[in-house]
Amino acid sequence: MNSELKKTLRSINENTGLDLDVYTASGDPVSTPTGEGISPDFEGILQQNGRTYFKAMFRSEQYLFGLEGATRVQKNYAFLLSDLIENSSSRAVNLPKGEFVRRILLGECAPSDIQKYRVKYSVPDLPCFVLAVAAEGKTSDVISLFSQYIENESDCAVSISGKDCAFIKFVEADSEYQSSVDFAGFLSRSLYEELGIRCRVGVGGTFRHFEDVSVSYQQASAALRMSVTFNSKGNVHSYREFMLIRMLEDVSEAKLSEYLSVLLDGDARELLKDEDMVNTAEEFLENSLNVSETSRNLYMHRNTLMYRLDKIERVTGLNLRKFSDAVTFRIITILNKLV
Repeated sequence: MNSELKKTLRSINENTGLDLDVYTASGDPVSTPTGEGISPDFEGILQQNGRTYFKAMFRSEQYLFGLEGATRVQKNYAFLLSDLIENSSSRAVNLPKGEFVRRILLGECAPSDIQKYRVKYSVPDLPCFVLAVAAEGKTSDVISLFSQYIENESDCAVSISGKDCAFIKFVEADSEYQSSVDFAGFLSRSLYEELGIRCRVGVGGTFRHFEDVSVSYQQASAALRMSVTFNSKGNVHSYREFMLIRMLEDVSEAKLSEYLSVLLDGDARELLKDEDMVNTAEEFLENSLNVSETSRNLYMHRNTLMYRLDKIERVTGLNLRKFSDAVTFRIITILNKLV
């Protein structure tokens, strides 16, 4: 059920004490105590079997609603509630721009509302992407700085919640930024250099149509979340980096545990509890299997690094200096964090 419709029904319940059953336009149950559907073949108000049913549009979708009782009182309620539900669904258009954008990004606006936003604010027919930003400083300061780097008047920085904010960026042919990740890196550096604020940035995919902007935001938020979960290096992360993780997240925990047990025996699992060994291995993978670069980044003698890589090979049977074994070890570390 639409989250905004849930809020509307909750408000109705809090103010009137009425619990409404909800059905799709075809009469299938959405939220009902019995789980049974009803026939949609009626006009206006239907009263039968001690209940009153009515129809109402919410965000361009028709729903059927039911309430207990079948007297004139419930019939009057039905007329009033129908108007209330339909009127509440059009309020987004009158919201301040920032709140309107926030709801669009969170997927709380119907396609018709998004279209009204496009018309109201003259949104261009250009590809766009979204950045999800988690900053250490005040959100208002972050948005104020980001607003200085708006190239297109439809670019927009908004607060989402707490210290989280988002930036919608439209892609113009003559933009000075080579990619979405390049732009995210520029904003991150500017935030630290000008305000001393550190942040992490998730980068969503670029979509041809503005109507898909909420998908880009979901991807950016997921990239941000996974960069923290997997302690990824750097502060700018694209959704593409985590496609393998996202695919594995869709697999049941039982199946993930099965895969992990196939790849690792008991001794190997114990090795994964050794943070130094795991961090060394992950740094080696991050540095494209380059021994010298990894030693330098870890401030570790080359021989110590080689000893640790050899130990991992002895315990797991995986030689991380081989690309195929390195990929397998990467999958193992992901599985270990997901189960």
